[in-house]
Amino acid sequence: MSFIRETIVTTVNAEGRVHIAPLGIIAQDDGWVIAPFRPSATLDNLTAVPFAIANYTDDMRIFAGCLTGRRKWPLVAVQDCPVPRLQAALSHSVLQVVSVTQDETRPRYFCRIVSEATHAPFTGMNRAKAAVLELAILVSRLHMLPKQKVDSEIAYLSIAIEKTAGADERQAWDWLMERVNAHSTGD
Repeated sequence: MSFIRETIVTTVNAEGRVHIAPLGIIAQDDGWVIAPFRPSATLDNLTAVPFAIANYTDDMRIFAGCLTGRRKWPLVAVQDCPVPRLQAALSHSVLQVVSVTQDETRPRYFCRIVSEATHAPFTGMNRAKAAVLELAILVSRLHMLPKQKVDSEIAYLSIAIEKTAGADERQAWDWLMERVNAHSTGD
């Protein structure tokens, strides 16, 4: 059975320049599938350097930031891997591309897990974190969704923000809402 885990994926290009992207990676067999839409820097990077780091973080500002032009997050080198991890990762998996299934829209990079490490404890979740994550996914699909769908989802998700958000979740929510509002007004 496969499932999707929402992560922050770091990759590098041939020159070593890091790209940070929120992606849902798909569990398959004993590894993970990374399936970025075309065109994408993640896709180009995986082709050039067939390694990625799946960063497991509960800092919703990173998810929101990547979708709103805030991609400068502290990184840490990973031993025996050309790709760094996020400093804010609670844990990470080093992934190596084993095979690629080509597709015009969304090629699938099957990756084996090379190594994993834990850096900090997971201290729990609040509903606001989940709401920010869902809004981030909506923002990544604004060009595909009708305005009514976006508005109704935001109305529901905002309840969790109002009831459970801390400062970081509110900041992430505000960044994403700026993007939603700019899309609505055509800016």
